[in-house]
Amino acid sequence: MKLIKKIVLIILILIVLSAIAIFGYLQYTKPKYEGEEKLKNISKETTVYFDEYGVPHIYADNQKDAMTTLGYVHAQDRLWQMELMRRIAPGRLSEIFGTPALKTDKFFAGIGIDENSKQAVAHLDKNAPTYILANAYLDGINQYIEQGTTPVELRLLGIKQEKFTLKDVYNIFGFMSFSFAMAQKTDPLLTDIRDRFGMEYLQDFGIQGEFGTKQLQSFKGDYKEYASISKSVAGLLETSPVPAFIGSNSWVIGGAKTKSGKVILANDPHIMYSQPGTWYEAHITCPDYEIYGYYIAGTPFPLLGHNRNYAYGLTMFENDDVDFFQEEDNPNNDKQYKTIDGFKNYTFKQKTIKVKDSSDVKLNVKSSQHGPIVNGLLEGLKSEKSVAMSWIYTQQKNEILDAVYELSHAKDLESFQKHIELIKAPGLNIMYGDAKGNIAWITSGKLYKVDKSVNTNFILNGANGIDDKKEWLPFAKNPAAINPPWNYVYTSNNQPEAIDGYLYPGYYLPKDRALRIDGLLAPKNNWTKEDVSKMIVDNTSATAESIVGNITKPLNTAQFSSNEKQALTVLKEWKATHNLEDIAPTIYNKWIYFYLKDTFEDEFGADNFKLLLNTHIIKQVIENQSKNGASVWWDNINTKSKKETQSEILTQSFKEAIISLEKQLGSDVNQWQWEKVHKVTFQHPIGKVKLFSKFFNVGSFPISGTNEVINNQLFIYSDEAEINTKGGPSTRRIIDFSDIENSWSVLPTGQSGNPMSQHYSDQSDLFVTGKFRKMKLNKKEIETTSTKLVFKVKE
Repeated sequence: MKLIKKIVLIILILIVLSAIAIFGYLQYTKPKYEGEEKLKNISKETTVYFDEYGVPHIYADNQKDAMTTLGYVHAQDRLWQMELMRRIAPGRLSEIFGTPALKTDKFFAGIGIDENSKQAVAHLDKNAPTYILANAYLDGINQYIEQGTTPVELRLLGIKQEKFTLKDVYNIFGFMSFSFAMAQKTDPLLTDIRDRFGMEYLQDFGIQGEFGTKQLQSFKGDYKEYASISKSVAGLLETSPVPAFIGSNSWVIGGAKTKSGKVILANDPHIMYSQPGTWYEAHITCPDYEIYGYYIAGTPFPLLGHNRNYAYGLTMFENDDVDFFQEEDNPNNDKQYKTIDGFKNYTFKQKTIKVKDSSDVKLNVKSSQHGPIVNGLLEGLKSEKSVAMSWIYTQQKNEILDAVYELSHAKDLESFQKHIELIKAPGLNIMYGDAKGNIAWITSGKLYKVDKSVNTNFILNGANGIDDKKEWLPFAKNPAAINPPWNYVYTSNNQPEAIDGYLYPGYYLPKDRALRIDGLLAPKNNWTKEDVSKMIVDNTSATAESIVGNITKPLNTAQFSSNEKQALTVLKEWKATHNLEDIAPTIYNKWIYFYLKDTFEDEFGADNFKLLLNTHIIKQVIENQSKNGASVWWDNINTKSKKETQSEILTQSFKEAIISLEKQLGSDVNQWQWEKVHKVTFQHPIGKVKLFSKFFNVGSFPISGTNEVINNQLFIYSDEAEINTKGGPSTRRIIDFSDIENSWSVLPTGQSGNPMSQHYSDQSDLFVTGKFRKMKLNKKEIETTSTKLVFKVKE
């Protein structure tokens, strides 16, 4: 008995000692926010003040010293995230996650981002400030790797650290650019429907831009074969440990419409939620330069930024920059494909993917003149015919690093606009405002026209010499509005108006947010920062009331239960708000799911219907299809002896929604509040493992908002008891040139990616409740409210 007690005591002592050791190690890994450090390759002592939210304010003698210091402090908070970001485009996730990441690696290794990055680096001017400052930033990261503490994630996964390079920077931008595209999710699905049922079935989809959008006004002052492409790419982005970009809002209000007479810029780029979040804020001050910027992990220049002179933000343009071409093989030689000039040889390139705890995988990448053949890169694509992916990003000269540098170093609006032309892809809406009173919306992207007979929403013919013929347009034709007489510009991923009679094809989002933003901005002429802060978290849908009218009128209520009648009354009295205490959004969103399911799943099939729910185009469909009593979609093709009507499908789906809610939330309709179902968790890649979830994840929190309101909280319609919000504002920023030192911002969780940092999740309560914190520029205020870390010159 004494022996057993001794063994138990020894085990308990070992457990306690292990816990102490783990805690001690975790404490040791904390970022350093005060004291002294030594850095090589800086010319003079550099001071960093970390404010109360962990934002570094870097005061340096010159830009090179500032960038070296930025790289170091960025790495101490986000090195794990940097490691993930640089691995996805070259197909190197399997080295750390093993075979579960192999599908992702095969695809990205095959589409050519890594090769494009290598070429871009080779063409950089080594004497240009872009090259010098980017390398200084990378030097700071690499010095942290040498002398800083290793993040706990890297130790858990046994990752051997390598130096960061310029190719890594380009690869990070490459993945970001790919995640903007929607063609890979949408084109194959639409091709399936066209080929199986005919064009009549696509009239409710508005694929020619004929409905579902509020256009931005310019001003210059075989179905299984194709559907597997959508399924596979959507799956890769869904399971990626790196968040994808999904949409955004931004507006800039001219002085004529503000109370102060000065410009106000608002921006909230929408990105899939993750932990750590996308942006790292940093403020740099040198004798010749100042910027308060938002940086993606592993990249040296900010995509969003402001100083005392100007501010800029971005949203996704959503133009079509990816096309798929079905190639026609030579019947006598499967290594050749047909072109208008005769048969050409496919090119082949072999790659090796290293897989943790397994043997290497050899990948043979086959390409045509249009791009890589995705057969073999995407799981499930069984087509015997080769399908090529053509993407502007890898086919045009890549100058994105120069572009981002120039945007963050612009002297005025003219130089700012000039350098947007350097961005061939992705397509962006870039928003601008300055202290002089200028406002602008300018689009980036290499735009083109195709033949009138070609619809780029479908898989194209790679052999006819027509579908792949492009008329490249000059940058001057890109949609833009500069200092328009209506005194504001805005974008919410909606379609620009036609230029020279041509509507640029794309995957634009519905008019909901655009209508609401324009409807609020137009009548008011005394805007303040406080007004804008309320607007940016507005939860009212511009279309939900009309959709409720569409779908309630045809209902057959004769056999409705008391709960069904009460739910219907709640909907009819609803003002389309999505506040936490509201009941109607719970009913509405459940009904929308069953309406879509009962309407489209019979034609698409269960798997492809789920894919459809992940596309932008389904959001365009709802308002128009739901009111079209003659739509071919109402009929359930599985009931051969009967043709269903709009009334039958809507009544059936409404009843299904109420039954589901009764099971999930109980029989009292008054208890079906939005806060009980609409929630958000900011998930860390390792937090997907239940053992580590509480340590790495942030949340869960009830959150207001919904799909396609200004406070856009993205979720996929489903019958789940809890609506898992997948994405939304990656930051909310309000820049007020009448009070530039007190502009506002908030991040979804916090500045740091280190779970032991006090800044890992210290903004989450502010974010989910729609509040803000200050973006400080005043040095005296910064000095008195911050900790101080001094970097000495290391010989």
